[in-house]
Amino acid sequence: MAVGELTLPEFNAVQGLKLGTGSAGIKKTGRKDLVILELAAGSHSAGVFTLNAFCAAPVQLAKKHLQQAQPRYLVINTGNANAGTGPQGLRDAERTCVEVASLMGCRPEEVLPFSTGVIGEPLPMERLLAGLPSAIADLNDLGWAAAASGIMTTDTLPKGATARCEIQGQTVRISGIAKGAGMIKPDMATMLGFIATDASLSQPLLKKLLKQSCDISFNRITIDGDTSTNDSCILMATNQGPHLSEDQPDDLACFVEALNQVMQELALAIVRDGEGATKFVRIQVEEAASQKEALSVAYTVAHSPLVKTALYASDANWGRILAAVGRAPGLESLNVEGVTVYLGDVLLVEQGGRAASYTEEAGSAVMQEAEITLKIQLGRGQHCEDVWTCDFSHDYVTINADYRT
Repeated sequence: MAVGELTLPEFNAVQGLKLGTGSAGIKKTGRKDLVILELAAGSHSAGVFTLNAFCAAPVQLAKKHLQQAQPRYLVINTGNANAGTGPQGLRDAERTCVEVASLMGCRPEEVLPFSTGVIGEPLPMERLLAGLPSAIADLNDLGWAAAASGIMTTDTLPKGATARCEIQGQTVRISGIAKGAGMIKPDMATMLGFIATDASLSQPLLKKLLKQSCDISFNRITIDGDTSTNDSCILMATNQGPHLSEDQPDDLACFVEALNQVMQELALAIVRDGEGATKFVRIQVEEAASQKEALSVAYTVAHSPLVKTALYASDANWGRILAAVGRAPGLESLNVEGVTVYLGDVLLVEQGGRAASYTEEAGSAVMQEAEITLKIQLGRGQHCEDVWTCDFSHDYVTINADYRT
């Protein structure tokens, strides 16, 4: 179960976008596992993708198609990642796009494919293609909730966020869905994320805003430190509403605030629903010499199995935190006496050792909480960064040990 309350919102319908969900039986019979998004003609889209060298065939093809045309359709399947599948995997991704194009009357390069699930197994193409008509028949502008469920793998709950803002006397809507619960340490994107707005934006501006928003949302979360072969995040503008540009800083700022809200809600929902997670943890690094240094420390602590298992056990074993800080890459000539560490509002460490005011009872009380903030002040500069993570439980091991069965 997710940490904290995690429910789908009442989505704002985005003008010019429809979503349809169907069943192809890719991994389990009867499961909703195929989603189609239809964009109005004239829409713009931008994407960020995994930097994993073994990126999946659909990632390779989606990147190629985005360079050739603006998409009219996105097709997403769960249950099979179509990754590590060689030339056949690429042919299967291409065949999917050709089939959608034939059914919908567009060019294959106007279709973007996405897959998630087991790596290294051939995509069951006959089942996938046979399932396309059911997803297409379901296309509607209120299909967000069904689509959020349709893209899940080991997620226990669907993930969605929505916002609206008033620009030039018109209502601009932003809605998005995401999936991910394990193999999460995004590098440019999340496991899968799809965000749309009916505002009018150029493709270059859309790409810039997506990168900026990812950097403060999806690129600031980690569950287990594993970057997937299939990470993809797409931002779509249907261009049905007011035009936004960098020449309109106030309007653009209003839009960006709403976009960042949606992106961060989606990213944090992934952490809250981390595989086997029982704790939601914010790691806040302050007084770093650079942004890179702050993130290095935050991620080193967040990825430490010893820290994560202590969090699961509610064990205030603060020495594990110090050890992780001290081995963070790039942390040159650290003056340990200048480091201060807080667990919640409890001072743990100062002047190179345990704080004089610290008690085990106070630390243990914070560790019992489901949501914890760990603040590390390095005493080296003015830079600060946040990273969100979760604990490691027995269930994480069980889920991944049994993943293919």
